[in-house]
Amino acid sequence: MTFMAAILLFIFFVLFFLYFWGLNPHLVTVFYLPEQSFEYPVAMVLVACVLAGLIVGFVVHLYSSVGHWFKHWRRERGEKKQREIGAIYREGVGRLLSGDLKKARGYLQKALERDPKRVDTLIAMASLSSQEGNPAEGLSLLRRAAEIDSKNREVLFKTASIQEEMLADEEAIASYLALIALEKDNRKALRSLRDLYVKHERWAEALDTQRQVLKAGPGPNRINDEKDLLLFLRYENARQAIDAGNAENAKSELKDVIRQKPEFTPAQVSMGDAYLALGRGDDAVKAWQQGYKSLGKSIFLERLEDYFLEREDPSSLLAFFRSLVVEQGSDLMFRLFYGKLCLRLEMVDEAMDQLQAVESSGVESPQVHLLLAEAYRRRHNLDEAVAEYQKALGVTKQLRLNFACESCAAASSQWQSRCSACGQWGTIGLVDRKLIQQARPLELDKMVVHHGEQKEWEGA
Repeated sequence: MTFMAAILLFIFFVLFFLYFWGLNPHLVTVFYLPEQSFEYPVAMVLVACVLAGLIVGFVVHLYSSVGHWFKHWRRERGEKKQREIGAIYREGVGRLLSGDLKKARGYLQKALERDPKRVDTLIAMASLSSQEGNPAEGLSLLRRAAEIDSKNREVLFKTASIQEEMLADEEAIASYLALIALEKDNRKALRSLRDLYVKHERWAEALDTQRQVLKAGPGPNRINDEKDLLLFLRYENARQAIDAGNAENAKSELKDVIRQKPEFTPAQVSMGDAYLALGRGDDAVKAWQQGYKSLGKSIFLERLEDYFLEREDPSSLLAFFRSLVVEQGSDLMFRLFYGKLCLRLEMVDEAMDQLQAVESSGVESPQVHLLLAEAYRRRHNLDEAVAEYQKALGVTKQLRLNFACESCAAASSQWQSRCSACGQWGTIGLVDRKLIQQARPLELDKMVVHHGEQKEWEGA
């Protein structure tokens, strides 16, 4: 509004006031107490009311403007502080990711001091403490974060992760359950919870959790693996049911598992175990025989061998083995077990035929050499027996000793600077090195002195 417009407005107001006063020259009595009053012209009272209203409006407007400015100032100040803390926090996380733990702690501690209730800073500090080998401190920081935001999923994930590192699996399970209660379709939490149940062989709970994983909808790259795992967990529950004496239900479950995955050997093996638990030995034998014919796994032959020999009925087992010689004589696994059975039954010549057939195929296995050595020993052919024992033990003319990785236990025929299995340096040592070094020799007076050494000891 220009100055001239203000003057014109003022003049118009004065003229209107004089005109209104001329039309209303009488006085108005205004009481401000029961017996106290004053008299003013109507025009003056009206103007006073208008002015009072303007003044009140101006004061309210001024108060509102000041309040709005103050809130805006506080918000800008808070945002500026958060930007500064965020920059410090990001620098600390960057140092943490790069492995500079000392500087990471400095930055994150500074960010936490400026805002003790910032949850992501507490989570980063917990990760730092865990990497520094102090998981207890990390859990303490995460408890503070949970008090601030009890429904924060990242806090619960990190808590469960650190609890797993500390081998506090029951506490980790509780954390995953709390997370799933907040978000029932959280696939990562469900898989982690399932893995903990599997670790502790809590098969029923693992199976229920795996069903939840599939219901949550795993990614297309994982769907087949997750379905297979569901079958494996169903199998474990069935196997557990057999041990608990509920073989009938286990049998039905195993049949369905075999129908869906015929190549799954453990289900076929346990099917025979279920029949055996139900007192149906003939059905158990059929299950194991059919299992070997269709899958070719040695465990079926082992089950058959134990079953018939425990019942002192080797003739039935021999009949089965001899029928297989006709059907699949090129099956070397079968011939190995056939040879072993013959050895147990003192049928040495027949055992030699089967074992030599395996050896002549070029198979270099300590187990084959061990069985051949036992066969030669029972024939009293000691030179051949010793030669086979040496092959089984890997003993050469140089009497070289074997080595193993002290980290992953991978065997090695010679020393290496780095383990080819786990990739660690300086871990290859003599097999049983620690056992030998930790042992203590007998005292000299307790040692056996061989003939011809007595004088040497006495003169020492």
